[in-house]
Amino acid sequence: MSTQDLAKEFGKVGVLYGGRSAEREVSLMSGAGVLKALQSKGVDAHGFDPAERGIAELAAQKFDRVFIALHGRYGEDGTLQGVLEQLGIPYTGSGVMASAIGMDKVMTKRVWLSHGLPTPRFLVLDSLGTSADELSKVPQQLGLPLMLKAPHEGSTIGISKVTDASEMQQGFALCAKYDAAVLAEEFVSGRELTVPVLGAGRAARALPIVEIRAPQGNYDYQNKYFSDDTKYLCPAPLDEALTVRIQDIAVKAYNALGCSGWARVDFMLRATDNEPFLLEINTSPGMTGHSLVPMAAKAAGVSYEDLCVEILRSADLDLKPGQDWQPN
Repeated sequence: MSTQDLAKEFGKVGVLYGGRSAEREVSLMSGAGVLKALQSKGVDAHGFDPAERGIAELAAQKFDRVFIALHGRYGEDGTLQGVLEQLGIPYTGSGVMASAIGMDKVMTKRVWLSHGLPTPRFLVLDSLGTSADELSKVPQQLGLPLMLKAPHEGSTIGISKVTDASEMQQGFALCAKYDAAVLAEEFVSGRELTVPVLGAGRAARALPIVEIRAPQGNYDYQNKYFSDDTKYLCPAPLDEALTVRIQDIAVKAYNALGCSGWARVDFMLRATDNEPFLLEINTSPGMTGHSLVPMAAKAAGVSYEDLCVEILRSADLDLKPGQDWQPN
């Protein structure tokens, strides 16, 4: 399709990036990449940072659709999606409900469990109401090591690995700074995998699996976005049957939450028996130079630019024009 055709198909496009979350820095990188890619394809794309410009200005831009390159709160959690629904501007990624659930690691795990999907054992701890005595009992219930996570953060922000019971208080305090609750999760030792998914419903499809091999197994913020020491294997070196099984679980996990457009599903593959466990889902994944969705797309023969176009083409609304509520 020519650049003129794409410009006509999409109209005026907003790329929403930056924002107010703890993941602002990553979002700025993602958005810059998406904006450049769409413009290179002839799309009339314009950057828009909700942290610097308000909702009234967003409405005044009269975008025909927007590409959400925001990560974390206020961009990936359903709040912005609700604003765009009100404004009637089609947007990329999942709708209000799926975005809100996907941003909450606890609710995500509960939905997955209700669908019979595998996820590590967990406990939910009150950031303010959990006593030192209650905290000391968590390793007895989940074993060691274990993971402590802020349920509404991403990009490895607000996460702590506890290898000894004496580290519980410090790890809990770190996570509690970010959230009203702390997720304590069984640690699954093995290989770290991620599976991007595109589409919706029966048309949803998994891209090639990426295996992440971080230095000392520590896939933290630095190793995720800035280090060249982290190794990525794509497609992941798995046998065909296991590959198909993991991709199938990824699509089921995606559909269980009602996701659409695109997302990335993260797994641990247990070393002892090659059993996969779902960790979390990202409904607005990174699109930086180190990001995994573009890497998987490239392995499938899809360029970064074409991936951006495909995602943009999927922009939609939960409530379609003509479906507005009418009184009886």
